[in-house]
Amino acid sequence: MRFRIRALAGAAAIHELELAAPDAAAARRLAVAQGLAVMSVTPVVGKAAGGRFPLQLFNQELLALLAAGIPLAEALAALAEKETRAGVREVLLGLGEGLREGRTLSRALEARPQAFPDLYVATIRAAERTSDLAQALARYIDYQRQLALVRGKLVSAAVYPALLLLVGGAVMLFLLLFVVPRFAQVFETVGGELPWMSQLLLQWGQLMQAHAPLVGGGVLALITALVAILRCPATRAAALRLAWRLPRVGERLRVFELARFYRTLGMLLRGGIPAVPAMGMVEGLLSAVLRPGLQASIAQVREGQGLAATLQANGLATPVALRMVAVGERAGNLGEMLERAAEFHEEESARWLDVLTRLAGPLLMLVIAVAVGLILIMLYLPIFQVAESIQ
Repeated sequence: MRFRIRALAGAAAIHELELAAPDAAAARRLAVAQGLAVMSVTPVVGKAAGGRFPLQLFNQELLALLAAGIPLAEALAALAEKETRAGVREVLLGLGEGLREGRTLSRALEARPQAFPDLYVATIRAAERTSDLAQALARYIDYQRQLALVRGKLVSAAVYPALLLLVGGAVMLFLLLFVVPRFAQVFETVGGELPWMSQLLLQWGQLMQAHAPLVGGGVLALITALVAILRCPATRAAALRLAWRLPRVGERLRVFELARFYRTLGMLLRGGIPAVPAMGMVEGLLSAVLRPGLQASIAQVREGQGLAATLQANGLATPVALRMVAVGERAGNLGEMLERAAEFHEEESARWLDVLTRLAGPLLMLVIAVAVGLILIMLYLPIFQVAESIQ
């Protein structure tokens, strides 16, 4: 695990450096050994050195080695030996060192939050109590594969509309920034009374000729501001709240979030994690609209109420999921039924996305065609007028 150290060196010089160590205390000792007065020690969260830790690949390879009968410590050592990326090898060596020190695998994973999320650590911890680590790895691999499949469908649905917007915007910018000013020069030399649309065109051309660098900088600044606004978490949250209020879109977003909630909760329950801790772990997957309902459900389940009734009372159960959860409670396979409910709603969302994509493409093409057509009319209307005057 890597830690970022802020320390004093010499008289008053503040240095920042990164050190690899099993924990924060060891990182502090390493910095002190270098003659530094440590001010703060913070873990480098989010990425392993040299890039993001390949969790899915790690699970697949570790499962293959365990299935071949290789002990866990030797399997981790083998994965570290064949690894060429320094950051990933460092994480694997740290896991092996933790096992040699007598810690469990879940404790070793927990010490490296930059590589292993809380859901994964909880799954491994539950598997250690039942001694079915291989099954837990297989469940998590399947869970990640299903999430990647859903994510891929969303990306595929957004690619075509995004390409249309990109190409259409590029065509309109080319017409407005390069073609229109040149036509404006021609109209200005011809003279005469021009239609009002052509007068707007002429004014735009004159503006571009007089302040081309300023207008270009303004367009670039506008694009940069839009990108920054879209990347802002507060803006995305406001856009999500607005989307939730739309009549049909809001319900689809609710079903999509609930499907992800059902799949993750089902995976944790199948791994042996009790319902209340499992529900607390998946709270971060829900938006602010659904989170209060989950918190109320956790309190009611802790009081002894059934999961199906609490989910229905707090708006977290669709009609299909409600019946599946009720059957799962009676049959004792609640985790499996939650995953089936998630699969049902994911397929439903995929069909809705497919229909939406088919409608969005032609609509976007129509809007772009109308906008480009208006620009072309503004360009050619004075030409037609000049031709009529010559005749």
